[in-house]
Amino acid sequence: MSISTLSYSLSQRLVHWVMAALILFNLLFADDMHKLWRVVRTGGSPSTDQIAAANLHAYVGIAVLCLAIVRLVLRLALGAPEAPAEEPPLSRLAAKIAHATFYLLFFAMPLSGIAAYYFGVRSAADLHADPMKVLMWVLIVGHVAAVLVHQFYWKTALVQRMTRG
Repeated sequence: MSISTLSYSLSQRLVHWVMAALILFNLLFADDMHKLWRVVRTGGSPSTDQIAAANLHAYVGIAVLCLAIVRLVLRLALGAPEAPAEEPPLSRLAAKIAHATFYLLFFAMPLSGIAAYYFGVRSAADLHADPMKVLMWVLIVGHVAAVLVHQFYWKTALVQRMTRG
């Protein structure tokens, strides 16, 4: 079943904003995880504060993964509104690619973090901490820029779809 309304459901909007907050938290406070890794790699003993901060980062990442599953199920069950008519075809394509990449990262980042933190997979840690993190930041900045273009240049109701419904 696919929706044909102009906005997302309340559950879709809630999951979107909770995930946004959790992802932003983990992106901004990832340094504690890096500090823990450096201490462990050099043979030191991490402090209880370092372990607690790293655990918090991991638990938030696991919450993102769980919410990503819920988000995907909601998207498959409820669909998504059509792109605004004012959006040029090239922008629609860019939006589809960006959203697909977001969904990929919603799963790949937590899974690579789990592989790194709980199973010691160094290559997963390197992917998680560097290219995936940079790509997520690029997508977020692009996403916010696109929303601003919709709001102030094309004057579409896109913002309302993810806020008021």
